[in-house]
Amino acid sequence: MIRGKVRHSEELIFLSVRILDVFILLTSALLSYYWNFSTVELFSQYKALILAALPVFVIAQENFGIYRSWRGGNYLKMFAQSILSWIVVLGILVVSLFFMKISDQFSRVWLMTWAVTNAVCLVIFRAVLFFLLRMVRSRGGNQKNVLIFGLTPTAQSLIRQSQEAVWAGFNIVGLVDCEDKTIEADYLKQKTTHKIYKLEELEKVMAHVRIAECWIALPFKDEDKIHKILFATRHSTANIRLVPDISSFRLINQGITEIVGMPMLDLSASPMTGTNLIIKTIFDKVFAAFILVLILPLMLAIAAAIKLTSRGPVIFKQKRHGWETDEIMVYKFRSMYIHEEKDGSVTQATKHDVRLTRVGKFFRRTSLDELPQFYNVLQGRMSVVGPRPHAIAHNHQYKELIVDYMLRHKVKPGITGWAQVNGYRGETDTLEKMQKRVQFDLYYIQNWSPWFDIKIIVMTIFKGFIGKNVY
Repeated sequence: MIRGKVRHSEELIFLSVRILDVFILLTSALLSYYWNFSTVELFSQYKALILAALPVFVIAQENFGIYRSWRGGNYLKMFAQSILSWIVVLGILVVSLFFMKISDQFSRVWLMTWAVTNAVCLVIFRAVLFFLLRMVRSRGGNQKNVLIFGLTPTAQSLIRQSQEAVWAGFNIVGLVDCEDKTIEADYLKQKTTHKIYKLEELEKVMAHVRIAECWIALPFKDEDKIHKILFATRHSTANIRLVPDISSFRLINQGITEIVGMPMLDLSASPMTGTNLIIKTIFDKVFAAFILVLILPLMLAIAAAIKLTSRGPVIFKQKRHGWETDEIMVYKFRSMYIHEEKDGSVTQATKHDVRLTRVGKFFRRTSLDELPQFYNVLQGRMSVVGPRPHAIAHNHQYKELIVDYMLRHKVKPGITGWAQVNGYRGETDTLEKMQKRVQFDLYYIQNWSPWFDIKIIVMTIFKGFIGKNVY
């Protein structure tokens, strides 16, 4: 049985991965020990710690969804998830040793060596494994047979992408005509090289061909057809998946959420919940505290320069919209002379703005005026990375002009962001500039991960502080 062979081979792969992960963990720990110590006298206490880490590691890998099929999925995300689970394990070990007051009995150099060695080995092992799987699938092995239901543009996209991603191992054996009477259906019938079946033929087809996946490529409005398909496939053990055409929607954190026992498709939901929120909050607090300690002398020098060169407070405070549109007070070093805006409006700084002080021009050009916002991060009002907070008056203006504008507030505003490192910062004197900034902000929210945050921070260091639009 083809499907039986595929399922059996996948189970064998998953079991092998678990065993090899354990082997890598133990081997990297031992190598790190013998690399750092020339004696075996301490080995017994280190062995106890290594064995204690073993079940924690396996459980963490399971909970992070590492041991599931990544066929056709994002392998880079899988690598990142594996490393992240290992970081969590290390965190649990360090905290446990601290509370048991025995952390001084273990070498920090050994722990760091083990951490890096195991992380590198995990990535190398998975890269080799998936290279081999891709090679096997590209040559016709380890395939899953797929039936696509519906002669729609979505079905056409599924065929094209499956053919382009041969390495994923999905073999389209045919399409099922669900009484599709559209121009797109006629076009697909003429152009496709796949066999087209009638829904009434389905039972006969599935009796002769082992189908592993059934993909329903129909829009939501075809509810009756979907029910007919589910009834026709009720005796099949194939995976039944709905691939609705939702390309016209602006999706934020799409997924399935169960509320009051009912599964719901997320069209626009905040990604900052559960584990994601914990990870981002911990990272923000630790990073902000570290940076504030590091730049304290610089901040004192900036404060002195502002005080000596112009009258007024050192810190400029302004209300802005934060997470879920809550009003927050954002801090900056004052870079302008004291002035009042008419009718409560907010005028953006321009290239040769006469309101800027002598030192203020330099601080804005080098983004040094933003440094107090690390305190906003410690307060929990902002994040290190996220969409930049705009003045409340600008939010009221642009939310009426840009349809998806307020989706930016599904996460905390940030000191730096994806739009900023891509050059979309500073004055937004045209609607097109703001639309582009919003586009980059929403891309960040949709694709958020800890590694994306780190990438943006690194990019900020090299090209985010200064630029042609920074003034």
